[in-house]
Amino acid sequence: MNNFLWDFTLLSIFDNKTFKNNKVMTKHIVMFRFRDDVAAEVRLAAREAFKKGIEALPATIPFIRKVHVGFNINENEKWDICLDSTFDNLEDVKAYSIHPAHKAVALELMKHIGERACVDFEE
Repeated sequence: MNNFLWDFTLLSIFDNKTFKNNKVMTKHIVMFRFRDDVAAEVRLAAREAFKKGIEALPATIPFIRKVHVGFNINENEKWDICLDSTFDNLEDVKAYSIHPAHKAVALELMKHIGERACVDFEE
């Protein structure tokens, strides 16, 4: 990826909207790669269901401050799906990760996933 695209990607993911009243927030970024044996139509249905399910979670899990699911458009890159979410602190991220509503949505996607990468950080 050239430097311009990388810089633009970082600015898009880590924008200053993450700050709430100058408070440091916790970002939770997760990337997923489908297994090679997952058919295209299954990938499409799984990713759309995941996006719909995850982006609906703030109605059930009120400590999610921001959440967005995006799909890779560059076939030269490794990851298929990126989840970008914001919380008040790491404790809220941990609570989110074990929340039954989150686990139900994630479990459906994970049936088709070969690789997952995650980073949590403050900004």
